[in-house]
Parts: sequence; C-alpha cells; structure tokens
Amino acid sequence: MSNPKQSNQIHIVLGLGSSGISAAKLLKSEGKNVLVFENNSNAKLISISHELQSEGIKVILLGEPLHIKHFTPWIGRICSIIISPGIDWQHKVLKELRRKNINTKGELELAWQRLKHIPSIGITGTNGKTTVTNMLYHILKFNNFNADMGGNVGKALSKIALKNINSNDEKLSWLVLELSSYQIESSPKVAPTIGIWTTFTADHLERHHDLESYFKIKRSLLEKSSIRIYNSDDRYLYSKRKELPKGIWVGINRQSYYSHYPKYWIDKEGYIFEDKEQLFHISKLKIPGKHNLQNFLLVVAAAREIGLDHSSIAKSILSFKSIPHRLEYLGKRNNLSFYNDSKATNFDSSITGLKSIPDPMVLLAGGIQKKGDYLPWINQIKQSTRGIVLFGLSGKNLKEALLASSYRGEIIVKQNLEEATSASINMAKKTFSKTILLSPACASFDQYQNFEERGDHFKKLVKQYTSNR
Repeated sequence: MSNPKQSNQIHIVLGLGSSGISAAKLLKSEGKNVLVFENNSNAKLISISHELQSEGIKVILLGEPLHIKHFTPWIGRICSIIISPGIDWQHKVLKELRRKNINTKGELELAWQRLKHIPSIGITGTNGKTTVTNMLYHILKFNNFNADMGGNVGKALSKIALKNINSNDEKLSWLVLELSSYQIESSPKVAPTIGIWTTFTADHLERHHDLESYFKIKRSLLEKSSIRIYNSDDRYLYSKRKELPKGIWVGINRQSYYSHYPKYWIDKEGYIFEDKEQLFHISKLKIPGKHNLQNFLLVVAAAREIGLDHSSIAKSILSFKSIPHRLEYLGKRNNLSFYNDSKATNFDSSITGLKSIPDPMVLLAGGIQKKGDYLPWINQIKQSTRGIVLFGLSGKNLKEALLASSYRGEIIVKQNLEEATSASINMAKKTFSKTILLSPACASFDQYQNFEERGDHFKKLVKQYTSNR
C-alpha cells in the first residue's frame, strides 16, 4: 500500500524551459505529484502546459514575478522545490523557503542523484567550456564509448536521467557535462569524476555581484572532483593555483611566468607533449585559434585520464568541426568571408574571436551589455577591424565608448541585426575588408530568446545575401 503521507506530498518545479520540463517529467515517471510554476504566460507556454497537464503534471502560469504567496497553499505538503538554471539561487523567495527548511535544489542535482553511479566529466569556465565539452564527447563517441552529453549544452541532465532509467539499452559509461556557475551554485552535491576548468574572467556579475563570489562557485566544482584539470595559460587561474586543489595543468608552451611546467604542453615545432613524451602534432586539430589549442590540451589530458592512448585521440580529433555559433565559418562571398560567433556573449569571448579570424574585418556587435571591463575589447577592435556595426540595446553606449577611445574606424549603429548585417556588407566593400564577424560581446535577450536564435538569424541573413547575388 502507498503511504498516505507520501501521496499527499508535492514536488514543485520552477521554470518551464527545457530543464524544468525534463525535471517535471522525471519526477512524474517516479510516481510523484508534480506542480510547475512559470512566471510568464504566452501562446507557446500555454501549449506546453497543456501537453504536460495531459501527462498528469499540473502547471500554473503565474503571469507575474515569483512571490512567497504562490507557495502558501502547498506549504505543508512541499517535499522539494526544483529550480531551473535561469532562476537566481539567491532569489529572496528561495532564501525564505530555505529558511523554512524546505528542500530546494537545482535541476542538475535532481538528475545527478539518479546518475551519480556513472563516471562523469564536469567542464566549467567562463569561456571555452562548450567547445571542450563537444570535443571530449566527440572523442569518446569516436572511440566507441557509450557516452552522453548534457547540462548547460545539449540535453538537460534530467532528460538523460529519464532516458537512462527507462531504457533497456546498454548503460552509459561516461557523462560529459558542461556546467554553468548557475547550475553549480544550485547543485552543491554534484561531484564529477573529472573536473575541468577552462578559463576565468569577469562574467555574470549581474547575478553573482563580485568576482570572488563567482570564483568560489567555480572552484567548488573542482574541489568536489576526483581528478582536476586546469588551464595554466589563463593568468587569473594560474595566479590562484595555491588556493586551488592539486591537479593537472596544461599550457600551450612553457612560458616564463610558470613556476613549474604544465604536464601537457606544445613545443615550438607544434608537437603536443605529455611531460617529456611526444604525442602528436597540433595539425590534427582542424579548427582555428590559439584558444582552441588550449581547449584541446584540456581534452587530451582528460582523455588520457579516461584511458585513451595518444593515437586514438589523434585519429578522432581529425573529424571534429567547430561547434555552431562559435567561430562558425559560413563561407566566402565575393572575396568576403563570414563568421558566426554569436556565442561570444561577453567581452573576453569576443576578444578571442577577434584574435582568431583573418583581418582586416568588419565587426558586428551589440545586445545587452554585461558588467566587465570593455577596454581590452576596444583595444583588440582597434587592432583587428576597419569598422564596426553596432545593434541592439547597447549600441549607443558602445559607440560612445569607442569614440572616447579615439577609435579611427567607421562606426554605425543600427536597431537590429538585419539592418546591421546589410550595413556591414556595404562597409566591408568600402573599406576593402576580408571578413565580416558577428561576435556580439553581449547577451542576446533584448531581441532573441538566446544566442543560438541570434546566430541562426545571422546565418539566414548571410544565406539570403548569397542567393541574391
């Protein structure tokens, strides 16, 4: 017989995005009573709510900001509250619920509790984590590991958990997980077998408030990892090495500021070494940019810890291509090359794009400006571009910053990406530029659901330009 007390309990999921939907379905599959809260209400959300309700999952579209009053009718029955990554862990309502000793955790932790028996790689960092995640997953799949990829990229971890629980297929041998600071903060029990820290620069300070808080969240994942891999080419990470748990360091070369050698490094001829053993040449990697060599060294280190020999890694990386929206080459039109770097949602990521693509170029940038120092970005723009077209909410502010820096290239401000793309093509012709690069340095939420939607729109605009020719 079922326990009457248990049957009366309810699990509340906050957010109706992919993480929230997957969490709700996972809990429902276990026979639990599930209620989903969503702040917003529109046609798409109404359709999703109807679908979930047909599966026995109750949904309430609040149509207003989250408030403690929304939980009051169920306060004595709440077994757990599961939050999506987009909801601030420090939200005053969540703090109040935790003070009432109500079990509150992130979607990632919910899924992790059902998958923690599977070996895992947790990849975090300000920039580079999506490429490292995809690259490592590609190498594992190429070498016939039954791996899956998720977290902050690909599938929500709850979706993987649901499939793994209900499937009669061969059980997973590895999980490759991209983990954002939002997910790590709300899921403190997640402890990967291997933890990778790619880079660290100022980002998400609107939510984490200061650099030290952001750093501590990232560090907590590595502290819980059994094996730790760090990028010694990241000056900030390397400067904090005495505060970090011991691990494996990788670096493009043995630069003068190192007090010790990284375990994985690249010699002047372009060969990757593991300590003193030569592995293979960097020409095996077919995607551009110094930053991608750093990413690859992190992947090599992890693959070696998993047990792959260097020839297996070398063979598998030959077929790896750039991930969508990260320095994605869109082709050449009338001697003008186009690159989609929509995933560059902060200044440091955009700097990487500017350094990696052939100049002279015209840059497309704009959106919602994040907190952080934009001066290094402007300095790189001065070196790499002959003009810049700004769009979106931050367009005018960024123009003022560029003018204040005595930028000599042409600056145009347009309302949206479509107008900006057209203007960039005309500017490129006029300035004899080789490349048009969309590398916004800003979040996309002023005009798009996410950076993927922004990048897809740019690809469509470039395709239209081609067909019109």
